[in-house]
Amino acid sequence: MKKTKLTLAIGFAIALAACSQQPQQQLPAGVKLIEQSAPSTGIHIPYKKYQLDNGLTVVVHEDNSDPLVHVDVTYHVGSAREEAGKSGFAHFFEHMMFQGSENVADEQHFKIVTESGGNLNGTTNNDRTNYFETVPANQLEKMLWLEADRMGFLLDAVTEKKFEVQRETVKNERGQRIDNQPYGRLFERVSEAMFPQGHPYSWPIIGYMDDLNRANVNDVKAFFLRWYGPNNATLTIGGDVKAEDILPLVNKYFGTIPRGPQVTDAAKQLWSLPDTRYISMEDNVHLPLLYISFPTVYANHKDEAALDILSEILGNGNNSLLYKNLVKTQLAVQAQVSHPCRELSCEFSLYALPNPGAGKNLADIEKIIRDSLLEFEQRGVTDDDLLKVKAKMEANSIFGLQSVSGKVSQLAASQTFKGKPDTIADDIARYNAVSKEDVMRVYQTYLKGKHSVVMSVVPRGQKALIAHADTFTPAKRDFGGPSTTKAEDLQVRKATDSFDRSKQPVAGANPAVGLPQTWTTDLGNGIQVLGSQSLETPTTSLLLKIPVGAYAESADKAGITSLMAGLMNESTKNYSTEQMSLELEKLGSSISFSSSDSYVEVFVSSLSKHLPRTLVLLEEKLRNPAFSAEDFARVQQQVLQGMQHAEKTPAYLAAQKFNGLLYEGSIAALPNEGTMASVSTLTAADIQNWYQQWFKPAGGQLIVVSDLPQDKVSAELKAQLADWQGQAPAIQVSTGALKAAPATIYLVDKPDAPQSEIRIGKRSLTQDISGEFYKAGLMNYVLGGTFNSRINLNLREDKGYTYGARAGFSGDKYAGVYTASAAVRADATVDSIRQFLNEINQFREQGIKDDELAFMRLAINQADALKYETPNAKLGFMAQILEFNLTPDFVRERNQIVSSISKEEINALAKKHLDTKDMVILVVGDAKTLEPQLAELGMPVKRL
Repeated sequence: MKKTKLTLAIGFAIALAACSQQPQQQLPAGVKLIEQSAPSTGIHIPYKKYQLDNGLTVVVHEDNSDPLVHVDVTYHVGSAREEAGKSGFAHFFEHMMFQGSENVADEQHFKIVTESGGNLNGTTNNDRTNYFETVPANQLEKMLWLEADRMGFLLDAVTEKKFEVQRETVKNERGQRIDNQPYGRLFERVSEAMFPQGHPYSWPIIGYMDDLNRANVNDVKAFFLRWYGPNNATLTIGGDVKAEDILPLVNKYFGTIPRGPQVTDAAKQLWSLPDTRYISMEDNVHLPLLYISFPTVYANHKDEAALDILSEILGNGNNSLLYKNLVKTQLAVQAQVSHPCRELSCEFSLYALPNPGAGKNLADIEKIIRDSLLEFEQRGVTDDDLLKVKAKMEANSIFGLQSVSGKVSQLAASQTFKGKPDTIADDIARYNAVSKEDVMRVYQTYLKGKHSVVMSVVPRGQKALIAHADTFTPAKRDFGGPSTTKAEDLQVRKATDSFDRSKQPVAGANPAVGLPQTWTTDLGNGIQVLGSQSLETPTTSLLLKIPVGAYAESADKAGITSLMAGLMNESTKNYSTEQMSLELEKLGSSISFSSSDSYVEVFVSSLSKHLPRTLVLLEEKLRNPAFSAEDFARVQQQVLQGMQHAEKTPAYLAAQKFNGLLYEGSIAALPNEGTMASVSTLTAADIQNWYQQWFKPAGGQLIVVSDLPQDKVSAELKAQLADWQGQAPAIQVSTGALKAAPATIYLVDKPDAPQSEIRIGKRSLTQDISGEFYKAGLMNYVLGGTFNSRINLNLREDKGYTYGARAGFSGDKYAGVYTASAAVRADATVDSIRQFLNEINQFREQGIKDDELAFMRLAINQADALKYETPNAKLGFMAQILEFNLTPDFVRERNQIVSSISKEEINALAKKHLDTKDMVILVVGDAKTLEPQLAELGMPVKRL
């Protein structure tokens, strides 16, 4: 499928991709070429950079390897541009920008992109907001029209009603992601203590809800007018395009949008804390958490790279000091160090979750962490410390070039914050230049003897576990009553055009999309191998699936496969965990084991030049796991503590309880990781015996995507894996019969929860590729399978009850379910259930509408260009071929089904599969409030 090959350096001797002035090409009036990348043999992303007269920066990356384009508009505005008392506006506008504009009707942005065969989103951080779409190449003009309309023609469409609905949606998002999550307010509290009052990083990105409640619609309009001008934005387009062809379109749609107010970069300055600030909070958590954070530099400061390497040495991976002193000793379930950087500030942060069995409070953990810093002073920096970080940097840079969206995102961010689109070579060079002395110097400068914020989060009622009594209280926030900003205060800008913007551009013919070319080989041990060559990056990705999973287990041994997979990430007979990790890190490779219902899955990622050595290590992990007593005790405790932690997470709790209701009495009812009872009784000998019995190659599936030719990959695979032999027993799977009562509400208590998790559904079809399961998914698409589905538009966009609601079929070869789900405002729980049931019943009774059927067909069949772009996407596609014994032509068969399925067939499927009288309802929320309210629905309510 790929038509070109991106040339990449293999080693670290990188020639910097310099920018040079080129002869001026014939450009539209009002567009000038600023620079374009010079040819380079190093790791780089070719680009051309232009600027329109209104200040809009345009970056174009030409890459015809796939018939798709990625469009990104990045505005240099995030929460750091807000004023004290007006927090959350940047994030709020991320929501408002999807609500329609002057020439794009309400709720149509998602619909237009989706039916174009694309995907889209927007994100906000402290320093920027971006909006992006990936679509087939023929849809580019439509995307430019959409993005230009919300840049230049948004405000007249921002109504009071939309403002109120999206304000509720943001509250729901905060409830779901922060207030109803374990440790959800950690970073908010740390930021309040870390930064001076009024500093733009001192408030959360999502904002304080009292600030949003105080605001009116004119406040957010004023924020838009201040920051969302073309002169504060970068439009980046990458993919199957030519700059000379698309610049007239860019100029047509964006060129007449008036420039906004002048924007200057915020001043960057280093600062230190005047004292160590201890803060604490009680939370609905299982494990206490200690978080220590030091202020350091700011993004792209000369010391950033050395501080990043220091963080790797202290707390990343199995060779770090915190792992050695806390995790390996089982004093902590988890411990890590990070050095995240933003435009104005970086923080060096260390955290740990103590193991309850160790009997340590957070003061003890703090001492061990500080002793580890002193140990680093004595230990110093080794050659391997530098080598593995630099290998990781090279590998990450190359793997980041596998998708056009990845390349465009890098270009957009680098242009926004560095004024130069492609800085990959610069970044690699600055990490390569870091010396041992540099790492020691930054430790002495920013950590040793310096003040920090120390945050203790403890379970409710266990205040005695905190590291230290609080020594800091944030200043009280009081910014008065409701805003008085008026419409007449706004300085509105208007574009003047010579064409009709209300006319949506018509896309040309869909680009032809070739299926990945595949090859097979025989290892002689029962493993089916399916491979494909992908020339875009010099990388190899493998997915090995061994046919043993949770379905092979008995209830008393539930979780044994998951625990075995976890231990196979640890030591082997010839390598300690630390030695194996170091060997992989020095290659920039990774090998990861995990388990599912039916398989143990092994994912391998390697630069192709290191594939032979990576496969040697893979063979060692596959055939010689140590299952040592020390590893077993540590990993078992991590699993047990993880279970208890997960029980505090509402979405996890709802998923597990709902699954338990549907499959009660069978192995399918139990989590893949097992239960407290089952995992607690497992032994290292059990794991060894399970491995000996079940972990066999026969029946395995190996999928490979590499830039290397078939003969080279086949030879390497056979050299390492061909003499691994054996076959496991056949697996007999039974999922039992439904025992839960349909049309019944099962209630799980989560005291004082600000939101309720809702699950409504039934046992349903097992998975197939082009049969009734697939067709049922097409039927459900407009009901609950996309952003513009009936369910989501009702509960999120119309009612403001939730951040997102959905419904769909899921399954495997043995079991399947239909589930409708959402996390909703606690006070909207009863009506949310009512709305779910109404939407499902109405769809079942009245069927799909003609325009909905057309939308579904366009959305699914035009998305082919996005399905096989990256190696990982190819792995997933090819894994289906092996698991279901298909030929690649199954894609064309499914496309034909989408094109030809009739309204009558869809409606018959709805009648058959969407009877709510057969559905079970589960609610996780505050039972004392909800139980009497749920009775209003006229169904039995049972406590779980």
